[in-house]
Amino acid sequence: QWDSEANPMKRRAFIKGATAAGIATAAVAASNFPKPAIAAGVKEWKMVMSWPLNLPGLGTSGQRVARRIDQLSEGKIKIKVFGGGELVPALQAFDAVSKGDAEMYYSAEYYYQGKHKAFNFFTAVPYGLTGAETYSWMRYGGGQELWDDLSAQFNLKGFLAATTGVQMGGWYRKEINSLDDFKGLKFRMPGIGGEVLRQLGVAVINLPGAEVFPALQAGTIDGTEWVGPWFDMMLGFYKVAKYYYYPGFHEPGTTGSFAINKGLWDGLTKSEQLLIETVIQAESMIQGSEFSARNLASLDVLMNKHGVKLRRYSDDMLTKFGTLSGQVVADIGNTDATSKKIYDSYIAFRKQSLSWTKLSEQGYMNARMLPFKYA
Repeated sequence: QWDSEANPMKRRAFIKGATAAGIATAAVAASNFPKPAIAAGVKEWKMVMSWPLNLPGLGTSGQRVARRIDQLSEGKIKIKVFGGGELVPALQAFDAVSKGDAEMYYSAEYYYQGKHKAFNFFTAVPYGLTGAETYSWMRYGGGQELWDDLSAQFNLKGFLAATTGVQMGGWYRKEINSLDDFKGLKFRMPGIGGEVLRQLGVAVINLPGAEVFPALQAGTIDGTEWVGPWFDMMLGFYKVAKYYYYPGFHEPGTTGSFAINKGLWDGLTKSEQLLIETVIQAESMIQGSEFSARNLASLDVLMNKHGVKLRRYSDDMLTKFGTLSGQVVADIGNTDATSKKIYDSYIAFRKQSLSWTKLSEQGYMNARMLPFKYA
C-alpha cells in the first residue's frame, strides 16, 4: 500500500516521474506502423505510459494489462512497459505509437487536445457524463465508432480504460465563500475545466505533476486539483492546503485510454484482437474498483488524521460552473465537422442519461440518505 509519509523517497520518485512534456502537433500518415520484433512467432511490443512505471492504480494497471496479455496469449504477445519519461516524454505517448516508435500506449485522450479538441470527449467533459454513462455511450451510443474515426486520422485504435470516478473539486489555501473569491485566484487545473475557471477571473496555471506541491507550498498557486483522496494524499497537498472542495464539476467520470498503432492492430488475427480487447475491458473493472476503495480509506485519513476541512461548493458556484461549462463545451463541439458530429452524439446521450439517472441512481441515493435505522 502506498504511504507517502512513510516512504518520502517513493513520493519524490512519483512526483519526478509525473513531469509532463509538451505535445507535438504533427499528424502522421496512416501508413506508418511499427515492425515489432518477432522471434519464433513471438510478438515483442513496447507500451509507453503517461504515468510513472510503478505508480499505484495507474502504472500498476498498465503492467497488469501487459502481463495478462502475455499469459493469455501463452507468451506469443510480450509487452515491455515503459513509464512516462523512460522511453518518450510522458505526454508524447500518442506520437510515439502513431509514428510506430512504440506499439501501444496507456494515457488519457484529453492530453492530446492539441491534436484535435474532440479528444476531450473521450476522457472527461465538465458537467458531462459520469464514468458509467461514458461506458454506455461508448459501447451502445455510438461513441466508440466516433472515436475510431477520429483516432484513425492519427493511425491509432483506441480502447476505453478504467474510470477514476467523479474527481474532487480541489485544494485551497483559504476558504471560498462566494464567486467573487475566485477573482485573481491562482489555480492549477488543466483542460476544459481550466477554461471554465478562467472565465471566472481565475489565473489558471498549468503545471506538471512535479511542480504542483512545491508551487502550492511556496504560494505560487493558491490551489490545485488533482484526482481524488487516494492520489491527492500521495502528493501531500494536505500539508499546505486544508480546504478540500467537492464535487469536481470539471471531471465527473475521468476515463483513461489504451491505444495501439492502427496498422499493427489491423494486422492482428481476430483472436488476438479479441484477447487484447477482453483484457482491457476486464482491467477497467479491476482498476476502477481499486480507485473507489482507496478513495474511501484515504478520505478518512485526510479528515481524521490530517485535519482536512471538507467543503461543498455552494449552489451558486455549481450553477455558474454549469452555465460556463455548457458554453465552453459547445464552443469545442463546433470547432469543425468532426467535433460537431461527436458533440451532437455526446449531448444527445447526456440528455437521455439525465432522465434515467434521476429515476435510478439519484432516486436511490436520495432514498438511501433518509433517516432510517439500518445498522
